[in-house]
Amino acid sequence: MKAGTVRIDGERLWQRHMDMAKIGGTPKGGVNRLALTEEDIVAHRTIADWAKARGFGVYLDDMGNMFVRRDGTDPTLAPAMSGSHSDTQPTGGRFDGISGVLAAFEALEAIDDAGIETRRPIECAIWNNEEGARFTPGVMGSAVYCGKSDLQTMLAGTDADGISMGSCVAALKAALPDAQPRALGTPVAGFIELHIEQGPLLEATGNVIGVVTGMQGNRRFFVDVVGEDAHSGTTPLSRRKDAFVAATDMARALRDLFHDPEDVLRFTIGRFEVSPGAVVVVPGRVFFTVDFRNPSADVLKRLGDQVEAVCRKHAGPCEVTVREPSSAAPIDFPDTMLDAIERSADAHGYPKMRIYSGAGHDARYMHTMCPTGMVFVPCERGLSHNEAENAEPEHLAAGTQVICDVLLEMAERP
Repeated sequence: MKAGTVRIDGERLWQRHMDMAKIGGTPKGGVNRLALTEEDIVAHRTIADWAKARGFGVYLDDMGNMFVRRDGTDPTLAPAMSGSHSDTQPTGGRFDGISGVLAAFEALEAIDDAGIETRRPIECAIWNNEEGARFTPGVMGSAVYCGKSDLQTMLAGTDADGISMGSCVAALKAALPDAQPRALGTPVAGFIELHIEQGPLLEATGNVIGVVTGMQGNRRFFVDVVGEDAHSGTTPLSRRKDAFVAATDMARALRDLFHDPEDVLRFTIGRFEVSPGAVVVVPGRVFFTVDFRNPSADVLKRLGDQVEAVCRKHAGPCEVTVREPSSAAPIDFPDTMLDAIERSADAHGYPKMRIYSGAGHDARYMHTMCPTGMVFVPCERGLSHNEAENAEPEHLAAGTQVICDVLLEMAERP
């Protein structure tokens, strides 16, 4: 189907964004909507109500992934799918994740408004717990759907308050009693995801459409350092098992290990927890995380395999345990998807560039199941995971138009 056969409604799309931003909205203009909290369930319920008003079907799987479906003429065919996630970081913005959901939903609405019949069904997906801010690991919903993580293990996971993912999925199902069941791993013909870039390149170059060529890999480590609590005024330095000193020595050594003069590698210690956290107590325990990313599988293996040895070398009198809860290999999206995105951008005159994703997205796991692609649109100053996150209405509309065009093309493929 020719690009532009169906035109999306940019004003409606923007209003949907503003409506979603109110659910979990913060005083600073951001959004706090952690996975399957009351706010996130309200967001799911709201989208389900929009779908019901349209006559679209709503489906839920056992991992809490939600799908909105516009039927095709052949119900036996696997759907063309787009979507992203509705959960945010605790101090997240109005566009990360939800823009991909709303772009997919707008495409369904625009196709419906045009009265277009497609061979394949077209679906909007809301993947559960992409951010990993409440439950770990992130990108959980799509990983389970694609058979890359175990359902029961993920459902047994708990948040900081001891609430299980399983109980939250049950709460979502209770809030959506009319939703039909969807089996995990149900085939998908193709998947495309819109997302704000979360980086500065599109804005800096004046491009509106980022044609995402692939996604860098990552390895994540949890490091537990155990020493001994002691009185800070009476315990000599020579007698101490100071977990903080050991952990900071490890952190500095890891920084040296991961030093990259070309600034391609990404190394972050995002959590650093000192216990017991008292002014007059030598810390007896420290927990910290390591997030390591690189587009090279060889670099990921070579440096990642050294993390535990580096930590042990700098543990001093303390004990250390290193665990790797998750990892993902670098991926490249297929040329068929890149070409489809570029055809649409060219047809509408949208300035475009090919771009590589430094962040992880649900498209990573969908890539293992079906032809997959991603579209980036600019975000102001490249700022994301921040309440000041911002995107322009016309950029979101352009990206959504591309999503709509590619969905229509996928829906007619054999």
